Amino acid sequence: MTLNGWMQIALYCAVVLALVKPLGLYMTRVFNGEHTPLSPILAPVERAFYRVAGIDARQEQHWLAYAGGVILFHLLGFALLYAILRLQALLPLNPAEQAAVAPDLAFNTATSFVTNTNWQSYGGETTLSYLAQMLGLTHQNFLSAATGIAVAVALIRGFARASSGTIGSFWVDVTRATLYVLVPLCIPYALFLVWQGVPQTLGASIDATTLEGAKQTIAIGPVASQVAIKMLGTNGGGFFNANAAHPFENPTALSNFVQMVSIFAIGAALTNVFGRMVGDERQGWAILGAMGFLFLAGVLVTYWAEAQGGSVLNGLGFAGGNLEGKEVRFGIVASALFAVVTTAASCGAVNAMHDSFTALGGMIPLINMQLGEVVIGGVGAGLYGMLVFVIVAIFVAGLMVGRTPEYLGKKIEAREVKMAMLGILCLPLMMLGGTALATVLPAGLAGPANAGPHGFTEILYAYTSAAANNGSAFGGLTANTLFYNSTLGLAMLVGRFFVKIPVLAIAGSLAAKKTLPASAGTFPTHGGLFIGLLVGVILIVGGLTFFPSLALGPVVEHLAGSAGQTFATGG
Repeated sequence: MTLNGWMQIALYCAVVLALVKPLGLYMTRVFNGEHTPLSPILAPVERAFYRVAGIDARQEQHWLAYAGGVILFHLLGFALLYAILRLQALLPLNPAEQAAVAPDLAFNTATSFVTNTNWQSYGGETTLSYLAQMLGLTHQNFLSAATGIAVAVALIRGFARASSGTIGSFWVDVTRATLYVLVPLCIPYALFLVWQGVPQTLGASIDATTLEGAKQTIAIGPVASQVAIKMLGTNGGGFFNANAAHPFENPTALSNFVQMVSIFAIGAALTNVFGRMVGDERQGWAILGAMGFLFLAGVLVTYWAEAQGGSVLNGLGFAGGNLEGKEVRFGIVASALFAVVTTAASCGAVNAMHDSFTALGGMIPLINMQLGEVVIGGVGAGLYGMLVFVIVAIFVAGLMVGRTPEYLGKKIEAREVKMAMLGILCLPLMMLGGTALATVLPAGLAGPANAGPHGFTEILYAYTSAAANNGSAFGGLTANTLFYNSTLGLAMLVGRFFVKIPVLAIAGSLAAKKTLPASAGTFPTHGGLFIGLLVGVILIVGGLTFFPSLALGPVVEHLAGSAGQTFATGG
């Protein structure tokens, strides 16, 4: 570890924090229906959308109707994307003449992008046409991110309103999230990426001759537009198989830094939106403080582990740190920071191969996802996931002092706690259940490229990434099979909707309640004590749930490596 490395990390944190208030203020005005600097241009477009769709923007929805809109929207998106993938050989903008995507892979990919997971069991440049990349994947990158933001805003309204039977309109929220937030940010962002060297063209791939006289096909395409929303919307699906390690997706140190900032920008700012909409910005800062503590702890461990390299790597000549699987454009610190950022934010983009990280360095991205993607998390999803843990923490605090738990003047009762636990427990069910299934069935055991604990971690990481809607791959796992495409797709669906629907139920329940005035016995939820309680609850729940699986994978691999033991590849 070096001073330069820590300065890079400090600069990154400072830039993200500087964006929280201005972006939070802007989004608060957007979702409150207030005037913004873009309103003169975008308001007529917004009203035109409503007229065409037959939507009354003034009519709000009960939480059940809101949830119905979410499900219908995703079903239609899945059907459209699945059809594009299956029919791409017959559709235009296919200069490489890509064939139709196989049914199981099309199911996995459509599920992945609709749920904001963006897990990819294929190489983008060798599998998909330009039309599939743009109309299919990039299109869903916008809409899946917008629905996450919409659900988060609906939950915020649940805390902010009193004696209300509605939590807003899903159709209005998803329109505003797309039109006022995602599109205006992505346009200059894509232009910046083009300036940095990212292609944006409909031209065919380029045939080149190498210095040795060999022929090489260089894939290009409409890359910058997809990279912009994949980072800003915490989607993560790459145009190229190598994702953000590919020089056409992430060509420079500056593009790498801006991409990391964009991954956190909206998720961090939504905590400020929460504080503003509930009438106390300190509440938003407290939640961001808990997120920040967990994030910095993860960066510390990952950077230390990769800078040390581990005893086995040192013995092989890597005394300066573990550079295996890392791009020399970025080095150890930028690769370690990117790995923590992308898994803390459910983005899933990678600029280094996590499979090549040390055992402890690779464990932190795994833990980030297992905690429920609440360390900033996906756009919207991170905030509502953290607020679910807030409900559990407040319930625990109420048990400690013998009072009915309250948060922001709302009593937290059995209904909210049950819904919160449903949202929390569905994730380990899919992460651990899927891993257990894959480690005993021949179809699952055929996937990992490594034996021993590292092979186990490859499987565990895949199901964790799918259920957490992250989409990053540990690497080393052959996942483009009927077994993995089907089971990982199921994990993605459960991880998205079995959290969203309970969250909306909580929003509806809280919105209908009266707001109680604070009293002398009210537990303060904006200070260090609350942050410590919240972090403690998250770590205790995560530790009790996942430590046995971590012990079988990265922990035992680290101990074995420290003793000089390695495991053969294959099987």
